[in-house]
Amino acid sequence: MDILRFATAGSVDDGKSTLIGRLLYDSKSTFTDQLAAVERASRDRGDEYTNLALLTDGLRAEREQGITIDVAYGYFATPKRKFIIADTPGHAQYTRNMVTGASTADLAIILVDATKGLVEQSRRHAFLVSLLGVPHLVVCVNKMDLVGYDEAVFERIRAEFSAFTSKLSARDVTFVPISALRGDNVVSRSYEMGWYGGAPLLHHLENVHIASDRNLVDARFPVQYVIRPQSHAYRDYRGYAGQVAGGVLRPGDEVLHLPTGLTTRIAGIDGPDGPVDEAAPPMSVVLRLADDLDISRGDMICRPHNAPTPTQDLDSLVVWMTDRPLRPGQRLLVKHTTRTARAVVKDLRYRLDVNTLHRDGDATELRCNEIGRLHLRVTRPLFCDPYSRNRLTGAFILIDEATNLTVGAGVVN
Repeated sequence: MDILRFATAGSVDDGKSTLIGRLLYDSKSTFTDQLAAVERASRDRGDEYTNLALLTDGLRAEREQGITIDVAYGYFATPKRKFIIADTPGHAQYTRNMVTGASTADLAIILVDATKGLVEQSRRHAFLVSLLGVPHLVVCVNKMDLVGYDEAVFERIRAEFSAFTSKLSARDVTFVPISALRGDNVVSRSYEMGWYGGAPLLHHLENVHIASDRNLVDARFPVQYVIRPQSHAYRDYRGYAGQVAGGVLRPGDEVLHLPTGLTTRIAGIDGPDGPVDEAAPPMSVVLRLADDLDISRGDMICRPHNAPTPTQDLDSLVVWMTDRPLRPGQRLLVKHTTRTARAVVKDLRYRLDVNTLHRDGDATELRCNEIGRLHLRVTRPLFCDPYSRNRLTGAFILIDEATNLTVGAGVVN
């Protein structure tokens, strides 16, 4: 049984948390005590119904304001698949939280309020989902009960959204009319919308194909840790632990070590339960090599004739995530896979308006939640791929040296 990671996005009050609560409730994935606590909280708030959004909105400020502030994660399973949900905020000021939640998602659900139509934040989140390379997008037109389940409203929003996504790199877009509050087309098909010929949302989540989304061609293994047990049972054991970021690795394969450029062969691969015959993304394994090489954290193991190009110059799109503006000349730390290096911002080429996709070449800084194209110069080579080719080796985060806080996230062009 595989795992589907998906994130919800959309504008404020579009019903993201209510949708997640409805999925958990209708799929029988909530505990009795959880539901009882939500019912009590709903009564205390004076709600006329059980507010399923409270299943994910657990912070006091979230419940007081009726909004989502931080990313809330949920887990549930059906007989076909396991799911990890990231319920992300809708406010523009929490765009950085939305980026965090969607960065590891296989699928994104963008909610659009049927009574409001496509708004600025809907476009913003659609662009960010495209920028983050999320392979599958589901647009849920919510609150259809408030517009009398009118097919014309749904078709108008679908046409408008399709026109906008045609400018983006969205590959797989599905539209579903729903009512998260009443459960229409969430887990079960809606009798009120007989004109809709597609599947309910949960059926789509269970059956969307994600196996081919991962890069199984370019072998990439960033070394995270060197394992040398000091015991009599494993006296000569030397293994290199990490998560496979691309390709398929098997015992006997010839591999190349970066940065030295030396080649060797895989002697064996160990998983959590013992030796395995092959390793592919996103497995975490330990590689044993035939030769003793000087390998440490931050190094890369790949194929001799299919290696990433070491570079000290990063052309990248960056989402800035802190209140202190980013300006050229600023010094930061770059963390790429398991490798960390110091960096300087050489140039801010343009700031991107995510609503109009306009490029402001005269911009001199990036403020919180803004996106810009940067030229970064790093002190040691990084082993990168374009983000469009590999989401793991094509992404990095920026860290403030003084505070050690994550201040930005970027993708390699």
